[in-house]
Amino acid sequence: MSHRTSSAVTPSESDVARPKAASRGRKELMAIAIDCFARYGYQGTSIDRIASAAGVTKGALYYHFRDKEDLLFEAVKDRIAEFEQRVVGGVSPATDPAGALAEIARVCVHYAIKNNLRRFILTLMVEALDTNPRLSEAFRGILRRFRSYLAGIVRVGQEQGVFRRDVDASLAAQLFAGGVIGAELQHYQDPDRVDLATAMDGVVAQLVALLTPAMQKPRTREPNRRPGRNSKKEL
Repeated sequence: MSHRTSSAVTPSESDVARPKAASRGRKELMAIAIDCFARYGYQGTSIDRIASAAGVTKGALYYHFRDKEDLLFEAVKDRIAEFEQRVVGGVSPATDPAGALAEIARVCVHYAIKNNLRRFILTLMVEALDTNPRLSEAFRGILRRFRSYLAGIVRVGQEQGVFRRDVDASLAAQLFAGGVIGAELQHYQDPDRVDLATAMDGVVAQLVALLTPAMQKPRTREPNRRPGRNSKKEL
């Protein structure tokens, strides 16, 4: 007696992925992917790892993104745009250039503490130097926009007479960006010893001190000298 094969069609992975994709939206999947990229880097993060962290099938990811690189670039573009909009929308260099620099530092601290966005960017920025020319080019553009915006703030201060005119604005922007990135890297490596908010305040204070004309700097009083054990008493 022959057995008839069932005519029912088994759903494919892509078919199963559609309801899964609906339960995990594009933004949510990108947020989970960012956490994975931030922890394991690009090379150490696979589609399988992201899918497992998100609790969905690989088909759910492929429903939204072509491949891992597409997911990465969409995540970078989306989150950098969010950061840049926050900076541009919340900073007023025309009224207070020094305050604008401090606000940018506060935004960086906020994003570094709120989620893995800043760690994600720094991790991939270093990794991409020799392994991913396309990604490295994207980060180059991001850094150039950041430095250009910072230099613009410095020039506004120079035009208002708040900042020294003999300081190169582009160089000041490089120093500030380097201080921000350096503070974040130290915090991620040694959070128990490097408080990010305190470090960022120091970066801003040092740059503003460099930019402020000498005549506007508050005079510091000489500390009271106390006679040491071997000091001679004045006659």
